Amino acid sequence: MQISPSSLTHYQRIGGEEKVRALVRRFYQLMDELPETYGIRKLHAEDLQGATDKLFKFLTGWMGGPPLYVDQYGHPMLRGRHLPFSIGAAERDQWLLCMNQALDEVVEDAALRQELSAAFAKVADHMRNREG
Repeated sequence: MQISPSSLTHYQRIGGEEKVRALVRRFYQLMDELPETYGIRKLHAEDLQGATDKLFKFLTGWMGGPPLYVDQYGHPMLRGRHLPFSIGAAERDQWLLCMNQALDEVVEDAALRQELSAAFAKVADHMRNREG
């Protein structure tokens, strides 16, 4: 019996823990490397290891894998956790630039890349807490 791709979680489709780690690692590398993402980079600590670990745990559960983030930190409450940071359209777009490039480089499945990109765009827009 063959399992249809639509019955698999995004976590399974991306390739599990190894691929989620690779996506997160590349995302933060890009944030460090791209001069046009300075605005969001400066919102993070100098050492990105804590952010890397939290994003990996969050994305693992968000994509349908083990609920690592919830188990350790409780409900994500993403917007509330991001309220201390000034996030407008520029920060949203910089975050998406890093994530979409990481998706392009790490995720082989074009349909999955498109699905994740669309979902990330909605989440990133929801994080905005100021105009502009």
